Amino acid sequence: MPASLFPGPEPDAAPGRSVYTVSRLNKEVRVLLERGLGVVWVEGELSNFSQPSSGHWYFSLKDRESQVRCAMFRLKNAALGFTPKAGQHVIARGRVSLYEPRGEYQLIVDTIEEAGLGALQREFERLKAKLAAEGLFASERKRSLPRFPLRIAVVTSPTGAAVRDVLNILARRFPPAAVLVYPTPVQGAAAAPAIVQALQAASARLDCDVLILARGGGSLEDLWAFNDEGVARAIRACAIPVVTGIGHEIDFTIADFAADARAPTPSGAAELVAPDRVACLEALARMESRMSACMRRELRVVSSRFASVNARLKQAHPGMRLVHQAQRLDDLEQRLAGAAQAVLHTRRHRLNEAFTTLLQHSPERLAREYRRRHEGLDSRLRRAINEYLSRRSHRVDLAQRTLQTASPLATLARGFAIVTRADGSLVTDARSAPAGEEIEARLATGRLRARVTGSQDS
Repeated sequence: MPASLFPGPEPDAAPGRSVYTVSRLNKEVRVLLERGLGVVWVEGELSNFSQPSSGHWYFSLKDRESQVRCAMFRLKNAALGFTPKAGQHVIARGRVSLYEPRGEYQLIVDTIEEAGLGALQREFERLKAKLAAEGLFASERKRSLPRFPLRIAVVTSPTGAAVRDVLNILARRFPPAAVLVYPTPVQGAAAAPAIVQALQAASARLDCDVLILARGGGSLEDLWAFNDEGVARAIRACAIPVVTGIGHEIDFTIADFAADARAPTPSGAAELVAPDRVACLEALARMESRMSACMRRELRVVSSRFASVNARLKQAHPGMRLVHQAQRLDDLEQRLAGAAQAVLHTRRHRLNEAFTTLLQHSPERLAREYRRRHEGLDSRLRRAINEYLSRRSHRVDLAQRTLQTASPLATLARGFAIVTRADGSLVTDARSAPAGEEIEARLATGRLRARVTGSQDS
């Protein structure tokens, strides 16, 4: 188990010991159960069924000696198609897990089947998986069917409706084909061995081009002979291609997977094996028409070639060749003169472009450009300096006026005075200056000394 899945020992654990918390222990046990067992099938009697408002199902599966708690979540049970009842015998598929808050192990169910038919379906899935793992159903092992079989073997019941349907369709679609019927039971305990024996007999005789294994519709139990492992292996061991037409379109058996081709019904198997006579005749008529058209087209081609060779023979006369060569010489002369003019024009154009490029990159032009840019930048710099000095001067004047407004001297200029005692402390209350005390009044210009003769509250 990777060490990164769970935290290490608790910080207060003694050195050399790994002390688990309960939560960590339950978490590790849950992981071990889920990884160790995986998906399992469990059969038992359903009990203690409950369905809370969440839509999940909680129940137990039990037998005579034990029980196990189970949970089936809403997304799974919504697709089940039925609601199980207490006392019902079922088969459940799920994974073993642990409910960590209570430390109880449980089965998380994803599907439930009723026992009986469910057991047959489970056996079907098991055998299908087994044979598929062996490569028995591999597509590369499938053989192609003969296009025009001259002899067709049919393995089916001689008294069922399937054999009549197959024979009628074969006779109607492709009368030249001979049909050999291997009568076998197709239902019951004796059906599977009989089918295997018929397949082996047809393979040993090797006198047929293709074989049809057919049976009409029925329940899963009725078709069970075609889910036999021996039948599947006999189909693959058969020396001739096998086509199955078993049950209805929705029915699938192990024999269908093992066969070289599968049809949805016995009638479909007959149509798959036998070519359609009408379609063959129509194809032959189309081939005849195409062959006639090809012959006529080939005659036209040969005639055209003959006329072309005759014309070329006339053109190959020495006099005609001299005329053609003289004309070709005149053409080459004109092309040479035109090419020389085109070269001169191209060179003159390239020279003009080079001269224009040289003028564009002249040092004098670059100097004029840089001089113009320098004058523009100098003008912009002077304007920026003047604007900056103007803004700063305005801000200084504004600050000076503000300072003068807030200055105590400005208050004195309006006729007020600052009165202090001899020790320099301010006199702000008339009652704090007793009669006879010397005081000093600071005016806007100069100072006055005085003595208090009395005081009066304002």
